Amino acid sequence: MGSRTGWLPVALLLLAASVYSTQAAAAAGGGASVDAEHAVQQHSERISGSAGDVLEDNPVGRLKVFIYDLPRKYNKKMVTKDPRCLNHMFAAEIFMHRFLLSSAVRTLNPKEADWFYTPVYTTCDLTPAGLPLPFKSPRVMRSAIQYISNKWPYWNRTDGADHFFVVPHDFAACFHYQEEKAIERGILPLLRRATLVQTFGQENHVCLKEGSIIIPPFAPPQKMQAHLISPDTPRSIFVYFRGLFYDTGNDPEGGYYARGARASLWENFKSNPLFDISTDHPATYYEDMQRAVFCLCPLGWAPWSPRLVEAVVFGCIPVIIADDIVLPFADAIPWEEIGVFVEEKDVPKLDTILTSMPIDDILRKQRLLANPSMKQAMLFPQPAQPRDAFHQILNGLARKLPHPEGTYLQPGDKRLNWTAGPVGDLKPW
Repeated sequence: MGSRTGWLPVALLLLAASVYSTQAAAAAGGGASVDAEHAVQQHSERISGSAGDVLEDNPVGRLKVFIYDLPRKYNKKMVTKDPRCLNHMFAAEIFMHRFLLSSAVRTLNPKEADWFYTPVYTTCDLTPAGLPLPFKSPRVMRSAIQYISNKWPYWNRTDGADHFFVVPHDFAACFHYQEEKAIERGILPLLRRATLVQTFGQENHVCLKEGSIIIPPFAPPQKMQAHLISPDTPRSIFVYFRGLFYDTGNDPEGGYYARGARASLWENFKSNPLFDISTDHPATYYEDMQRAVFCLCPLGWAPWSPRLVEAVVFGCIPVIIADDIVLPFADAIPWEEIGVFVEEKDVPKLDTILTSMPIDDILRKQRLLANPSMKQAMLFPQPAQPRDAFHQILNGLARKLPHPEGTYLQPGDKRLNWTAGPVGDLKPW
């Protein structure tokens, strides 16, 4: 294992370079002072080439979206019943709906629409602890699709191929929080021609179909802005992580949760002075991330978590431990350049991997993370701002136009099986 002595020269160089958390101010709330904005310009680096251009695309004028007017029971009534779903990491489905209602890409004329959006909130059925229960979600989604297919002609002409849905569950439209059960269920059959906008992304997985748009989980921008600290604060923590290492309630033997990667983190580095890791979640969590050089982003039950968003916003280099993960807006954000990828089997070597990184590589990752466009792309701010996650979703939809051959069906042609899926999913909602 590495030692604190081995890290000291790197720490001194980092402090001398003054690459601190100033950069978080621009994206986390837009309230940066003139001096802070100047510091951002001095210590940031634009992404070169096509990725930087894509990140700064403006989708307005490139697509038109028609929003189905659904009964309130499918969306707004759910929030009224339990407003906690406005604040959890699945809330992108709610804020995307609100954004589109006033967006310049919205059209009230469905005949000129490129895309059709069905605003269904599938993560608002919460446990007392505030976690979404996905068990009713397939029935809610089926009911909504039946509603739009009976009231408007547009679903039936494509079987949903020009429609998109926001499905921010752990395993997206597989609608289960346990991977084994999610794989068994597969993607809801009625959504297999639609474009899915989802947080879950893993290569060669049944819950990620080709053409899906991977988005960041929701993290509250206003809350993060409230915890910004002085830009002069040094990054004196080498590696930072707060979260579970074992889920004894759901995985008492300890080998299934996070495929053992989190357990390995704890067993190998709980006593390592370079690693500030714990199950405690202190009130200074956001401040601590702004004091850290590396922030661990290991998989849990799913490969993604809000830590990825928090790390980018606070300029902490994300250390991504999730084999085969597909990251948000990967065609616009150069994850290989801003993050560190560590295979799950290599977790025991994590200290050596991180302490061996050249200082120039660390500083460049920090400069790229300081780019305000990079941070903005990870956030769903209220109100929306240029180049934020809302606009990145629209960019992704615009890049899929024109729709490919085969989108529009011949009269009488049907591609979807309305009676497929588990028997429980077919019950009315």
